[in-house]
Amino acid sequence: MKVIDQAISKKYALYNGDSAEVMQFLQDNSMDYSIFSPPFEDLYTYSDSPRDLGNCRSTEEFYQQFTFIVKELYRIMKPGRLVSIHCMDLPTTKNNDGFIGLKDFPGILIKLFQECGFYYHSRVTIWKDPVVAMQRTKALGLLHKQIKKDSSMCRQGIADYIITMRKPGDNQNLIAHTNETFPVEKWQQYASPVWMDIKQSNTLNRTSVREERDEKHICPLQLDVIERCIELWSAEEEIVFTPFLGIGSEVYQAIKMHRKGIGIELKPSYFKQAVKNCQKAETSEEQIDLFEGLEL
Repeated sequence: MKVIDQAISKKYALYNGDSAEVMQFLQDNSMDYSIFSPPFEDLYTYSDSPRDLGNCRSTEEFYQQFTFIVKELYRIMKPGRLVSIHCMDLPTTKNNDGFIGLKDFPGILIKLFQECGFYYHSRVTIWKDPVVAMQRTKALGLLHKQIKKDSSMCRQGIADYIITMRKPGDNQNLIAHTNETFPVEKWQQYASPVWMDIKQSNTLNRTSVREERDEKHICPLQLDVIERCIELWSAEEEIVFTPFLGIGSEVYQAIKMHRKGIGIELKPSYFKQAVKNCQKAETSEEQIDLFEGLEL
């Protein structure tokens, strides 16, 4: 197994290496839940490594390479369990695509996962402020001046999505909640097809690991999104897996929610920060455990 570095504790196992290679050594039917934010094709530059999916030379090459990951996910997930993918529609450009518009990235991912054996389970839309997007991207379709020039080129802001796929088979370990931990009002919030209350800034800080070559970047997945998905689709002490660890958001949140995490990250600086974040989460959980059962 080509692992550059690793960090293993009672709560997590983190690997610095290529997911397509490292995943081959994970056991069949061993993961309870998976959630991750994959490279958004070539929209963002994460590293200069030729192994980085974000550096594929074409859309076709990206999906060909990503298929290796999806097939391994199908193998290692337990029957009846779920994989959640954070994604969005991708804007096109005249230089790269020949036209200004959008690619249905979520739809393409659904098709890819289905071709590898998964069932399409659900989709959650995460609302994003179009004003913030306009200020950050200066997208032609979001500029107010475009309304006065030619509104045929105007469009709505681009939402985030959580696409969830299910591996066929019966779930052998039922995830049962109680009315106390999951009251009706909370379920209605989670069951909504649109999550309007996600705090876009509720992420782990990755400023310290940005490098000079990181010309484009995207913020890590919001912790409250990860929290909702983990709470809904996994149980305590189960394993949460991510093939794109980044700075550790998914495993960090899994540890804080009394799960175990396994993650793989290609970029060394991200991996080192992920280890620090997961160590912090584990230490925090241990401190909480010391006070369990005490009457204060």
